[in-house]
Amino acid sequence: MVQLNSIHLVTTCSQLYYSILPPEVHIKKRVGLLTGGGDAPGLNGIIESCVRTLSQMDWQVVGIRDGFDGIFNGLTTEFNPNDLIGLHARAGTLLGTSNRSAIKGREKEFLDNYNKLNLHGLIAAGGDGTFDGLRKVSSGLKIIGVPKTIDNDLEGTEITFGYDTACTVVAESADALRSTANAHARVFVVEAMGRSSGWIALGGGLASYADCILIPERPFDRESLKRHILMKKKQGLRGLIIVASEGAHAKNEGASVAFEVKDSPQKERFGGFAEKLARWIEAETNWEARHVVLGHLQRSRPPTTTDRFLTMSMGVEVSQMVRDEAWNQAVVYRNGRVSRAPIDDLMQPARLVKSEHRWVQLAQSLGIFI
Repeated sequence: MVQLNSIHLVTTCSQLYYSILPPEVHIKKRVGLLTGGGDAPGLNGIIESCVRTLSQMDWQVVGIRDGFDGIFNGLTTEFNPNDLIGLHARAGTLLGTSNRSAIKGREKEFLDNYNKLNLHGLIAAGGDGTFDGLRKVSSGLKIIGVPKTIDNDLEGTEITFGYDTACTVVAESADALRSTANAHARVFVVEAMGRSSGWIALGGGLASYADCILIPERPFDRESLKRHILMKKKQGLRGLIIVASEGAHAKNEGASVAFEVKDSPQKERFGGFAEKLARWIEAETNWEARHVVLGHLQRSRPPTTTDRFLTMSMGVEVSQMVRDEAWNQAVVYRNGRVSRAPIDDLMQPARLVKSEHRWVQLAQSLGIFI
């Protein structure tokens, strides 16, 4: 008969106890990712880049669907990196987005629902509306901001992803329309997005060597524009291309309002400027004119190579910020590099085109009316 002393018995029982336990389960840290506001080419690149990089760092990315709606309603999805391969080449956002839900007045509800998700922090890709909303609850969140708008008018960063793609749509459209403008001896007014800032019209207009560029920051003089158009006609130009922001307007006149949306942060929706200008040109210059509104086509194209490189670099930097616990900062593009900055840098008034900007000077050097 085998004799067991008390020490041997305790040791044997301890080994038996641990041998029947399941292997230790490794719990990954969870970080949320949402896309808010208007969609922009490159959002899917941010998603793929963040998920693929963070998965290498042993983080689980939880996608929050439909912007703030996903927080209020608990709409989430957990990503498998292999399911996202190739996502960067698609327009839109896999997570969906919305600018309908506001945090103001619902701060406690927002934070209560956010805390139920058991997230270590939140990556938010959005524009001024997204960051203004998050500012109201920033004391209760760990946030990393990713600036996003095709308008390129966010302070704190020199360029936003989606802008290059939007300019490409405008430039290619203007180039294509010049062929038919010349064929029919017409003026074409191409209306680009841009309520208060003219970056898209300026960039797309320059890239297409438009004959006129009209932006909100530089209200135009109708008589000067008329003289310019008549001069071009006298010089024998068969077709004329004008690229204009939706918020462009003549001096001492307001922007053209198409309709209003009740209970929206921006009730007045601009539109109709290009059509009105085309009718005015016909009446004043006796030159047949047509208008084209590009609208959401500027958002819906797959991102250009430039925007793909930008979102790839930003996604990797964001992931490193998560790893470094560098919360309440933003990833920005400054001095030719992707870098980090205080998130408050993004929560400033819109960055507008200045009269002395080098692109304005380029246009003037080319003889473009601006």
